[in-house]
Amino acid sequence: MRSLTGLVSLLIISVLALPAWGEPADRLPSAADTYSEDDVVEAIEDLDEAMYNPFIERYLLDEVRQLRLDMANFRVEYSDKLNAKQLELATQSVTYSIDTVTYFFYLIAGVTSLLVVVGYANIRDIKEKAHTYADREVSKLVASYEKRLKALERNLKQKSQVIEENREEIEKTNEIHSLWLRASQETNPHSKIQIYDQILTLRPFDTEALTYKADAALEIDETKWAINLSQQALDIDPDHAHAYYQMACAYAQSDEPTVAMEFLEKAINLTPSYRDEAKTDDSFKSLRRNAEFKALTTDSAI
Repeated sequence: MRSLTGLVSLLIISVLALPAWGEPADRLPSAADTYSEDDVVEAIEDLDEAMYNPFIERYLLDEVRQLRLDMANFRVEYSDKLNAKQLELATQSVTYSIDTVTYFFYLIAGVTSLLVVVGYANIRDIKEKAHTYADREVSKLVASYEKRLKALERNLKQKSQVIEENREEIEKTNEIHSLWLRASQETNPHSKIQIYDQILTLRPFDTEALTYKADAALEIDETKWAINLSQQALDIDPDHAHAYYQMACAYAQSDEPTVAMEFLEKAINLTPSYRDEAKTDDSFKSLRRNAEFKALTTDSAI
């Protein structure tokens, strides 16, 4: 069966390639600038033993924990700044309204004083019109700021929703990474299946979890179950090489060499490294003397 060492190695390289939290991207080279996909695949294929150890696992868990804390701090800081900005805007709005009304009544006082000097004719009418105009202008001003505050409230709700969705996705991703680490260290196939079921509960269409669950099913001779799981993965991703390889293993263990060879050929065409893996895989033990199998697993095979 295919080892999970490759997957753990990819996780380690991905984490080590990330820049420090809050550091500008132009200070460090990105992972794409340092390692190409071919470099990663070649490094994984050349591994003689597992890259991880308890110290690296502890480092990964600490990085995940620090990421959670950073995201939580960012959310609190963002909320505080947004609330302060909203309070500042409201304060400025009220101050502007008060100043406007104050200056307006200063103007009324000045005009009234002038009328007192000139005469008292039509003072009551002028006063009533002035109050009516002031009420109308204040109402317009209040309505305008209410509209702006409502727009700001909608924007705040949308951003809060996005932050909440991102937080939930980060928590789910962290939990899935922890489950993959547990699965890579588990030796009991039944325990592996339980871990993969937890991953599939969080992400039902995870093709990697389906194919590795099929691998564990083959370890307990549940070939039909393995075939069903691999087929589910192929229904989601028709070009999933690992699913074809697990199908080949299952049919080989079921004494159906013709079908097994067809799926193995598809897997090798998609991922040539399966040619070397098939040579030592116990699932193909019954096909070691098969001429077609030998031709397919030789380095010169197309």
